[in-house]
Amino acid sequence: MAVRDLAIAELLYATGIRVSELCGLDLDSVDHGRRVLAVIGKGDKERTVPYGAPADAALRRWLDDARPQLAGERSGAALFLGARGGRLDPRQARTVVHEVTGSVPGGREVAPHGLRHTAATHLLDGGADLRVVQELLGHSSLATTQLYTHVSVARLRAAHEQAHPRA
Repeated sequence: MAVRDLAIAELLYATGIRVSELCGLDLDSVDHGRRVLAVIGKGDKERTVPYGAPADAALRRWLDDARPQLAGERSGAALFLGARGGRLDPRQARTVVHEVTGSVPGGREVAPHGLRHTAATHLLDGGADLRVVQELLGHSSLATTQLYTHVSVARLRAAHEQAHPRA
């Protein structure tokens, strides 16, 4: 279960997808070669979301080592499974995220939406275009994505005030 839990946390942070989208992923939603997920979002809209090397390593470990031990008749094509082998429920996934983030020494417990928010903020801080972040998050409105920019602007202002002699 710990292998699964790490894969869940890594994938949520790496992609910024919603918990419901994560729980809806199937085995064929993953393209390991291109490191992308085919995600079904709100309104049954499909989008392609990339993920990085740490999430890939955690996901491969889950698929190769741990998922086969839980898989059974109830598993079907579900990517993530609960303790009894059925598709992971969003409530279980939320609990997993709270437990994983709360167990980090010196860290604090974070909700799944906090991982989504952090992923978006880190993308924007890294220079990603707002429209690209909108597409990755599956927002239909750019105004929704713009809510994430206030944190980036605040960090920029703080860095300016700290480093600029005339700030």
